Amino acid sequence: MDISDWRTKIDEIDRRLVDLLSERAEAAHQIGKLKSKAGMPIYEPDRERTVFDNAAKMNKGPLPNRDLLRIYERIIDVMRQIQREEIAPQGPESAVGFGETELDNEAND
Repeated sequence: MDISDWRTKIDEIDRRLVDLLSERAEAAHQIGKLKSKAGMPIYEPDRERTVFDNAAKMNKGPLPNRDLLRIYERIIDVMRQIQREEIAPQGPESAVGFGETELDNEAND
């Protein structure tokens, strides 16, 4: 394959990633509704640790686990914000702990 072929492949992968991220966002939104009704907290560190552990276990490379977990940090940050908006629709600047995950001290970007 030449560079053009690889770029076409990346474009297709990106389309699938967007679809999957949208699907995950919808699931987070629905979970936010359920958490709101049940009076549950948005931030659940044990659940986040499980998500990180599952991602690392499924990782077959070549992306190192550390990099994969950094990507998952950002995904979880966004999904947590979706849940916050479900419970108390406001801008992100008013959300306590916005943008923080268990691994954030490793990711200073």
